[in-house]
Amino acid sequence: MLSGIIFVNRNGLRWRDAPAAYEPHKTLYNRWKRWSEAGVFVRMMEGLSGAQTERRTVVIDATYLKAHRTASSLAVKKGASVG
Repeated sequence: MLSGIIFVNRNGLRWRDAPAAYEPHKTLYNRWKRWSEAGVFVRMMEGLSGAQTERRTVVIDATYLKAHRTASSLAVKKGASVG
């Protein structure tokens, strides 16, 4: 169940687009909602951040950007000279 929730959030999917291997999407959403309201994810982040003497916000960012394979090439038309 946790793997499914992480997969959906990591990939920016809608709950209904979760692969069937991760249980029905409605079950994933309901569990995520219940766990969020119960503070499960906050406690997980606190555990991952280690023992702290002061309370603070911890953010783990797994954002990444995809670019098309031609995005790094120059916009040069065929036959044009570069120089």
